Amino acid sequence: MAKDLLIGSHVGMNAPDYYLGSVKEAMSYGSTAFMFYTGAPQNSYRKPLGDLKIEEGRALLKEQGFDENHIVVHAPYIINPANKNRPDLLELTIKTIINELRRTAAFGAKILVLHPGNHLGLGAEEAIKALAENLDTILSQDGTDVKIAIETMAGKGSEIGTCFEDVRKIIDLCHYPDRLGVCLDTCHVHDAGYDVNNVDDLLAEFDRIISLKRLLVVHVNDSKNIRGAHKDRHENIGYGEIGFEALCKIANHPLLRDIPKILETPYINEKAPYSDEIRMLRDEKFIDNWKDKYLA
Repeated sequence: MAKDLLIGSHVGMNAPDYYLGSVKEAMSYGSTAFMFYTGAPQNSYRKPLGDLKIEEGRALLKEQGFDENHIVVHAPYIINPANKNRPDLLELTIKTIINELRRTAAFGAKILVLHPGNHLGLGAEEAIKALAENLDTILSQDGTDVKIAIETMAGKGSEIGTCFEDVRKIIDLCHYPDRLGVCLDTCHVHDAGYDVNNVDDLLAEFDRIISLKRLLVVHVNDSKNIRGAHKDRHENIGYGEIGFEALCKIANHPLLRDIPKILETPYINEKAPYSDEIRMLRDEKFIDNWKDKYLA
């Protein structure tokens, strides 16, 4: 039933309430799942865990009956785990991801979403091999049971992981495949060239190449760009090139029932639109001109 839809959004984690504030924000949107960063996504600096009101946040989750298995952490953007030729940056990347896995576990979450990185002229095949080797190093040292969800990418610049076959190669080359899964981003796969409007065929192709058993998270985002543009520009639900019908079908698809769906759509006039977007997807009904109240 739609009322049980497993959906939420990205939420912030800011002073003074930190994680307690993240939980409260998610609940204010009517979420049953949410995603956050353990620090600023643009850098690797992280506040000590003891400062982040984790116990208070987890206590509120427990009080409200919120399942921590539906909480997702996103790794910072600054790192490039497909790097091979810059040892200094590679060392920082490996340390950062190990730290993020341990921090994710400390919050009680089980999934860390990771962008697979950029080949930077190395070529996709070599970068995929480098990524698998780097993941082996990371997963042999982190000491957690957190799973890494490799995110499908739009193909901007020299991004790798833009097709299902390449994501499968990463998993196959890694010595810890049980620790790996996938985050399917609707905007990214649309911009990479997949037909998101044909939902059943898209999921069938994903299942054939990767397996739906490995799908850990779905990022539900509309796209500002035409299919195959390789630009990665998110749009609010129903205002982009994918459209409400396809995104609603993905959000409510029975094959994805137990997978957290996360909105990363843009703020409107510095206001979070997630309450309305979640409500429309849960009710399976688009509200015409719903953005207008944010623009007033």
